[in-house]
Amino acid sequence: RTERNRHYKASARTYVKRVRRLIAENKLDEAEMVARDAYKTLDKAARKHVVHPSNAARRQGRLMAALAAARAAETPAKK
Repeated sequence: RTERNRHYKASARTYVKRVRRLIAENKLDEAEMVARDAYKTLDKAARKHVVHPSNAARRQGRLMAALAAARAAETPAKK
């Protein structure tokens, strides 16, 4: 069971790291695409009780907040 769970945890962690890296590199459109995969993976892990549903929701919220903050910071710079 641990090995099966590890797959979901690791892939969720990988997607979250990838989104954060893309946000840092200011590649927001690409980050949004990867964020969808991160969302999907976190939801699946929560559904299978690999991570607590609240934990998954918190990670998703923080990810979206970071993406929104990066978008807001980008907008005034273009004007």
